[in-house]
Amino acid sequence: MKLSETGENGSVRVKGLFVNGNMRRRLQDLGIVTGSDVVCVGTSPLGDPRAYLIKGAVIAIRNREADFIEVEEIE
Repeated sequence: MKLSETGENGSVRVKGLFVNGNMRRRLQDLGIVTGSDVVCVGTSPLGDPRAYLIKGAVIAIRNREADFIEVEEIE
């Protein structure tokens, strides 16, 4: 599943990034690497961008960027 499909308060773990170049590097710099836990903590009124808790920091990511991030749900 994609990170953009995560519901509010949903906890997921990053499985992989499916983008190259500067966008991949930017996402990795934000802490989005394989094995990282991510929680969707909020959504803007129009649904884009969403706020995610990643390694202790809250980061806003647009849905079109979150589509590049494959995740799995944490039980």
